Amino acid sequence: MYDISVENGSGSGNGHSGAPSQILEPLYRVLYEPRAFAPPQRKRPFALALILFVLTIISTLAIGVEFSVSYAQNRAPFAGLSNPYGPTWHALTHPRLLLLGIPFSFTLIGILLAHELGHYFACRYYKIDASYPYFLPAPSLIGTFGAFIRIRAPIFNRQALFDVGFSGPLVGFVLAVPVLAWSIYISKVVPDAQAGAMVIFGSPPLMKFFLAIFHPGVSPQNILLSPIALAAWVGLFATALNLLPIGQLDGGHILYSVASGYHRRVSIAFGILLLVMGIFFIDWIIIAVLFLFLGFRHPPLIDSWTPLDKKRRAWAIVALIIFVLCFTPIPLTVPR
Repeated sequence: MYDISVENGSGSGNGHSGAPSQILEPLYRVLYEPRAFAPPQRKRPFALALILFVLTIISTLAIGVEFSVSYAQNRAPFAGLSNPYGPTWHALTHPRLLLLGIPFSFTLIGILLAHELGHYFACRYYKIDASYPYFLPAPSLIGTFGAFIRIRAPIFNRQALFDVGFSGPLVGFVLAVPVLAWSIYISKVVPDAQAGAMVIFGSPPLMKFFLAIFHPGVSPQNILLSPIALAAWVGLFATALNLLPIGQLDGGHILYSVASGYHRRVSIAFGILLLVMGIFFIDWIIIAVLFLFLGFRHPPLIDSWTPLDKKRRAWAIVALIIFVLCFTPIPLTVPR
């Protein structure tokens, strides 16, 4: 802790002049008011963020059409289709069909948007220069590669880093839990629901919990998840990925704020673990390579000496619990 005293007189009584307040006051603001120490924010390209957001809505609506149609027909998504992208293309060429994709699309967009806005408003609170959320439309089985914001300024201390890192997963999780519970409740029990499925979605612990409550004694193989439940599943999976203690992921930010000295070693260890898991489940190979490309380092803080307070250390345990509830070692299975 720094002890800064400001002398208002011309001398201190010992023959030395007191430090002028015009020098010490800015220093005091830097050390004790980190929100006041913020570089000027650059102009955010809102148009690009808006275009990507609209394109992601369209791509998730298109893929959501198949989820709604298959659910109405009591079959697994994409089951019996020779071209899994056929329904998506058909929906894009017949825009009225996109309305059928609303349950999946709006649920998924809502969870991802809540996650990114949690980060964004935490940055605004600490006056950290950050971009608007950027969504990534993609020709994938869920219509998107997720979303992100760019932090374009150094973060002052561990408190700000923790709040910025944890706010996104916390807000997204809080929204996803009731959505998941309700959507599991309305999901159907259909014998051999996964017959002919192109992929089978794994069940994280939180999903298993709600399945046990609302469909006790029913095998997951006989549960046909509603489009909203599939969107909530994606939300949980995205939350788990972001909470991995690697590099500059949300979990990496949390780890660095709690124990920066262990950050790099833990990041590399988890990267190696994902590569090992990729030997058995190819999905993790792709994710591990992506993280390897992004790197395992974390930028230093301006104030690296002030430890994280006890309240946020307790919240770090909550973050770990959320990760465990959302994580599944086998996210997707391709039936043979």
